[in-house]
Amino acid sequence: MASTKDYLEFILGQLSELSEISSRKMMGEFMIYYKGRYFGGIFDNRFLVKNTSSARGLIPNAPLEKPYEGAKEMLLVEDIDDRAFIRELVESMYSELPEPKKKQ
Repeated sequence: MASTKDYLEFILGQLSELSEISSRKMMGEFMIYYKGRYFGGIFDNRFLVKNTSSARGLIPNAPLEKPYEGAKEMLLVEDIDDRAFIRELVESMYSELPEPKKKQ
């Protein structure tokens, strides 16, 4: 099942306090980036983030879910109504995220 644009817009609204948030549509789902680094996305209308140590520290009981068949498990963010929490989560993950690959 593909994610809806409405759900993406809601999550982007929750992330609006962060500068340099961008998204990209891929195969009916949405990848989300912070300062150019991929940290999570919208998959089947679920907000999933990479399973980093800082993210696990902030949401230790978050279920691990696969965004799609064959993918690595990611953390399901269930508290999507708390903007301050989501901002803290993404900011805390930033230093653990790999830099984007340089285009040749």
